[in-house]
Amino acid sequence: MQTEIKVPALGESITEVDIGQWLKKEGDAVAKDENLVSLESEKATVDLPAPSAGVLAKILKPKGQVANVGEVIAVIESNGAPAAASAKKEAPKPAPTPDAKTEPRVMPAAERLLAEHQLRPDQVTGTGPGGRILKEDVARHAETKVTPNAPPDHTAAPPPLPSSQPKAAAQLAVGRQDEVIPMTRLRRTVAARLVESQKTTASLTTFNEVDLHEVMQLRKQFQETFTAKYNVKLGFMSFFIKAAIEALKAIPQVNAEIRGNDTVYHRYYDIGVAIGGGKGLVVPVLRNAERLSFSEIEQAIADFAKRAKENKISLEELQGGTFTISNGGVYGSLLSTPILNPPQSGILGMHTIQDRPVVRDGQIVIRPMMYLALTYDHRVVDGREAVTFLKRIKETLETPARMLLEV
Repeated sequence: MQTEIKVPALGESITEVDIGQWLKKEGDAVAKDENLVSLESEKATVDLPAPSAGVLAKILKPKGQVANVGEVIAVIESNGAPAAASAKKEAPKPAPTPDAKTEPRVMPAAERLLAEHQLRPDQVTGTGPGGRILKEDVARHAETKVTPNAPPDHTAAPPPLPSSQPKAAAQLAVGRQDEVIPMTRLRRTVAARLVESQKTTASLTTFNEVDLHEVMQLRKQFQETFTAKYNVKLGFMSFFIKAAIEALKAIPQVNAEIRGNDTVYHRYYDIGVAIGGGKGLVVPVLRNAERLSFSEIEQAIADFAKRAKENKISLEELQGGTFTISNGGVYGSLLSTPILNPPQSGILGMHTIQDRPVVRDGQIVIRPMMYLALTYDHRVVDGREAVTFLKRIKETLETPARMLLEV
């Protein structure tokens, strides 16, 4: 009995996917619900499980090809080894003839250099794995190539003086190889959305800086107790999410979006958190973040980070969001201008923490300082509102007790 493996519906707007890595080969036994292949859509990468146990008889769509939703990409035989696999194993192999020559495998860069020097692969000795011909092999052969002797031609012009140009050209070719890798569907979508954001929004960025001395003192004081109780570390992101929610409540324009000729003000706070994953940047959303405690926020972010590396975040978790926070500081960024995630009207950029001299009560002291950046859609948010929003975050983080007292 044959079972067809079809591309499932992965979202309302998704019509096709890129076929990723096949986790099983033709002829391999598979168990029910065992992952067969990864499917990459414009929003996320998901693993496709086997609907039944059996043997993977035929892969119809190899890695790198595009498949439509509902299209058959493989076949499972559930009553034993597939005929195709058996035929493949039983097919007699052609006996090699003594005069047959195996064509050496030529790497792409070496192939270009062979054509440039008008050489054939069988003229060059390959030093790569399995006798593969590398670019360096072609360059070395071209450098030492000797032209066969020919009868003297007394009418010919005298030979030119020795030149180092061929040798220099061969040496220049070594180490100048290009590697062409197709963009993943997720990366293409991210790129398209970034360009769309720049074209369709009136983006502007305002900056401020925050003294994280009090936040760091709280983390130091309660880290051990917090970790023991909730099995997760007390990070910075929970403080920033809490502070952002307080600022969004005070300045609702930053939590709004434009729909046609209307401005829609969200009375809930779904905060997107940018996380680097195995396939690139993803922005899973914390739903109703205003209802979450510090521990629930930290646990959710830790779970997102773990599953992002494994490409296991669902499409539903990536959709929506009323405001986004991006932390470039984990990579060492000192300052940046984050790009809006339409249709959202604001995105907060966090950056690296640096000890810097600042003045407090007339005295120069060293404090852990961070630059903050708010990019906002000027169609919805005015400059005064944007500056007030960022100042509110600064004040909340510099006096964390405000988050408990809601003042």
